[in-house]
Amino acid sequence: MRIEIIPCLQDNYSYLIIDESNNFACVVDPSESEPIINFLKNKNIKLKYILNTHHHYDHIGGNQELKKKYGSVVIGFKGDSKRIPGIDILLQDNQIWKAENFEAKIMHIPGHTSGHICFNFFKEKLVFTGDTLFSLGCGRIFEGSYEEMFESLNKIKLLPKETKIYCGHEYTLNNAKFCKKYDSENKDLQKKIEKIEKLREKGIPTIPSTLKEELDCNIFLRAKDVETFSKLRDFKDNF
Repeated sequence: MRIEIIPCLQDNYSYLIIDESNNFACVVDPSESEPIINFLKNKNIKLKYILNTHHHYDHIGGNQELKKKYGSVVIGFKGDSKRIPGIDILLQDNQIWKAENFEAKIMHIPGHTSGHICFNFFKEKLVFTGDTLFSLGCGRIFEGSYEEMFESLNKIKLLPKETKIYCGHEYTLNNAKFCKKYDSENKDLQKKIEKIEKLREKGIPTIPSTLKEELDCNIFLRAKDVETFSKLRDFKDNF
């Protein structure tokens, strides 16, 4: 599988997962349709599936136009069946979704929203975490609780350490500044920040990260208990 990062809106990323054996593709969280269409134009790639991690507009804004143009099948969490436009296939927690050569385990990870899921392509060790886990950060808690978000992050922490993390936004540099403020002695974090700064100077995405990097550097994943996590999340909301 080949992953193409498609910048959308101001700081969103959508992702094309391309199976080069048959030129079929999935798109994860199409914020808007135009950048996806522009990438696919004049390429012999069929957009078969639209995978939504959650219902926020900056993750589903392109659903209807892409579905109309390509006949793509829209896939999302059953609990968001009334909030994801054009949804065709309703997924459940721990379900294995398999179509063509695509295969992913669905993980329900509430906190940011009540119906948030991630798509764990476990054979390729790729996970699309939407707005739950960012590189060096985690999502704001809108519909869930601190306990739910903490538990959701703990689920992700159990994946293989070499798993590549593809998240919904380019927030890494700002997240790094927050981590540095509260974890200033972390040598792994210092090295990662140097790498991030060089990438952003060149306009290159900081994504993907790996789970190992996040376990070493992401202060939210390093929080030992929900009380510590909650305080950090509150501090970040006002950072």
